[in-house]
Amino acid sequence: MINKNRIRKLKEGELRKGPVIYWMSRDQRVNDNWAMAYAIELAQDLEEQLIVVFTLVNKFLGATLRQYDFMINGLSKTESLLSHLNVPFVVLLGDPVSTLPSFISEHHISQLITDFDPLSIKRKWKKEVCDQLTIPVYEVDAHNLIPCWFASDKEEYAAYTFRPKIQRLLPEFLDEFPPLVPFPCHHQTKRNNWAVILSSLSLDRSVKPVEWMKPGETAARTMLTRFLTEKLTNYAEHKNDPVLNATSALSPYLHFGHLSAQRAALEVLKNYPRNPGNDAFLEELIVRRELSDNFCYYNAHYDSLEGIQNWARKTLDQHRNDKRDFLYSLIQFESAKTHDTLWNAAQREMTKTGRMHGYMRMYWAKKILEWSASPEEALQTAIYLNDKYELDGRDPNGYTGCMWAIGGIHDRAWKERNIFGKIRFMNRNGCERKYDVRKYIMTVDQID
Repeated sequence: MINKNRIRKLKEGELRKGPVIYWMSRDQRVNDNWAMAYAIELAQDLEEQLIVVFTLVNKFLGATLRQYDFMINGLSKTESLLSHLNVPFVVLLGDPVSTLPSFISEHHISQLITDFDPLSIKRKWKKEVCDQLTIPVYEVDAHNLIPCWFASDKEEYAAYTFRPKIQRLLPEFLDEFPPLVPFPCHHQTKRNNWAVILSSLSLDRSVKPVEWMKPGETAARTMLTRFLTEKLTNYAEHKNDPVLNATSALSPYLHFGHLSAQRAALEVLKNYPRNPGNDAFLEELIVRRELSDNFCYYNAHYDSLEGIQNWARKTLDQHRNDKRDFLYSLIQFESAKTHDTLWNAAQREMTKTGRMHGYMRMYWAKKILEWSASPEEALQTAIYLNDKYELDGRDPNGYTGCMWAIGGIHDRAWKERNIFGKIRFMNRNGCERKYDVRKYIMTVDQID
């Protein structure tokens, strides 16, 4: 049985006969997926067929061909895995508000299950879909180890206020996933033509797909195994050095839901003795990542400076008119045309590969604040570039990271400085003390 605290009812409704739908959105995988497991359990208890539905919109928060290509290739692998369970996979082209209710009506659906997402557009879609339905609708947090609404009932101030809550609840929720039992009947459904679907979308095709990372559950588990066997032991010591390539590179898989964070945590805890590397990885995987969901869920202004703390707003306002030694336009930032070769290398790494080392992301965003005409412009630039080029853009981690760097979210007041005020400062000298900056720049320059 699935822990009922992972599930909440979004809408009451009449009980009737008919298939069950899992509206897959954030967690695009079959295995290690609490929403999928619950949907299968519910459908089989009712002796009904399960249908998995994915609604595909033309444009989504600035996503480009790079992210759509990765997602759609992952969905094609999800379809194959679903076929082994005798579960059809239906793609509806268009926003869910205009496509999902009519599908539910036409196919006499009895109940709807979906996965949790804290972003405002997803929550708006769910509300507007629910408003058109008369059937029960359930939401399952398949992304977090501890359901976001259960971990805390308010926006947490920082990791130190959130961590004890997570640690207290982990024993209840850190359980193994149940096996998925195939449905007895194979329903003949036409397989999706994913190449045609991708070519039909109206999206920005200027940002090309990446080749270094393959999408899907199998590729995600392979990447996880490689990280655990080759890098985990020294993770705490090496993670902030972008030259060493010591990070897990799992963020895109977690973002698209190809990998369950709970699976990653279980693999660490079951198979590796505790050490500083394990602790550092689990802190980021669980506490920091789920803190980002908490922020986006409870703060309606998670992507604007309206959402920052009073102390941060006050200090940024006090330094709003400080002289900037350098001012760059969005085009100059996007083209990596600043005076700082280190910042330019980080920007080029992102545009070329779809990723940027975590330590460099902090430096990158801090410098955008320093070289922009206002904090508002800086935040807008950082989010735009992150969401356009990063594979894991449009994610709570990305919004929270930009808000941490520019607006002091989950941080404290530091020594007062020009432009930054009391927002934490970073400079190139600090980077040079941590790692070989010249080698990092040379490495980026060698990327095709």
